[in-house]
Amino acid sequence: MGSVTAKAAEINSDELAPDTGRPVSKARLARFGAGFIFFNVAFMAAGGIASSVLLPARFNTLGIGKGETILGTMNSVSIIFALIANVIFGALSDASHSRFGKRTPWILLGAPVAALAYYMTSVSTTLVGIVAWWSLLQVGLNCMLASCVAILSDRVPQRFRGTMSAFYGAGQIVGQSLGTIIGSALIDSPRVGFAIGTICWLLIGLITVIIMPRELSAANDSARRFSLRQVALQFRPPTHGATDFYKALVGRLLLILGYNMIVGFQLYVCMRYIGQNQKNAAATVSSMAMITMIISLIISLLSGPISDRLGRRKLPVFVASIIIAVGIIIPWVWPTKTAMLIYAALMGLGYGGYMAVDQALNIDVLPNPDEAGKDLGILNLANTLGQVIAPMVVSPIVAATGGYFLVFPIAAVAVMAGAFIILTIKKVK
Repeated sequence: MGSVTAKAAEINSDELAPDTGRPVSKARLARFGAGFIFFNVAFMAAGGIASSVLLPARFNTLGIGKGETILGTMNSVSIIFALIANVIFGALSDASHSRFGKRTPWILLGAPVAALAYYMTSVSTTLVGIVAWWSLLQVGLNCMLASCVAILSDRVPQRFRGTMSAFYGAGQIVGQSLGTIIGSALIDSPRVGFAIGTICWLLIGLITVIIMPRELSAANDSARRFSLRQVALQFRPPTHGATDFYKALVGRLLLILGYNMIVGFQLYVCMRYIGQNQKNAAATVSSMAMITMIISLIISLLSGPISDRLGRRKLPVFVASIIIAVGIIIPWVWPTKTAMLIYAALMGLGYGGYMAVDQALNIDVLPNPDEAGKDLGILNLANTLGQVIAPMVVSPIVAATGGYFLVFPIAAVAVMAGAFIILTIKKVK
């Protein structure tokens, strides 16, 4: 035992796992990477099958309002639940003392809740029902998401966080693209698509926990004894030494906003801006998703290890943001199918590079590692708020102008504003 400790002491502290104080073997790192990839591919694919294609197409046939309005209402209301759930479950997992660990029980709990809500959304025929069930889905998802993200801080050595962040980001991008591809292929058989998504949600928590190395028991964690007062205090936002934390939050929010202003409406963009019918638009969206998936997977898996080797986070984020902004501008000035495919390629290049280092940057600016679940939950509000604000910005523009022409330049400006804010962070290179 003493020799193990002595060897660990000789190793750079950046290479030691925070939960054990020991180096992590390549096999365990591989399991962490595989777990992050699976979790993110599964939840993004399951969600994307519905939100990217099948639900927008279904909304056009329900006779309860315009498709964009239904989609915007669903996203805007449900994301509020996601905001609250992410912070709550992040804080609760920080304060948990289960013998299965702090994070594992919450990952297992969220999956069946999300599965039930997903299925009910797919069969609801009223706006109230759609919004209510999709909101519950966000609660189940964020129960898992807040806990899974915190594993990066809890258990992964700092030296390898860029690589693990790359796996995390690659999984999200591949999952989103895969969901769009599956949804587009099943646009004439939506029940099959919704069934696939429901099964994914049902199994995601269990399979993720099986793939990842087993978490240490938190039952005897005397440093953080459970109390209602302590749980309540967990919900306080950080205030000391948190300037860079909030810069990361705002920078990420603006980038996610600009990104989702186009991605969240891509079926409608192809139909109402490019001028395609629904079937051709679905085929175009599927091709875009395939292009984005392939490019982003390659780029993200390369960018993460490079970021770890260079020890830099801000420059890759800035360069990625420029690429995303250029991609958004191309279909604005050239509204054709070809332009949308070029846009998809640049989205894969830029967003893949961004997501590869995003989570590593977020962890590097945490004010207090002991409250990683709660603080990462707050940082993840950027994703949620970006998705909330995007339809709130896009829908009025479309309603007022009758089209998507002004959406593109506004989205590009938001992305670049976020990039410049990230550059002002001082704690991270």
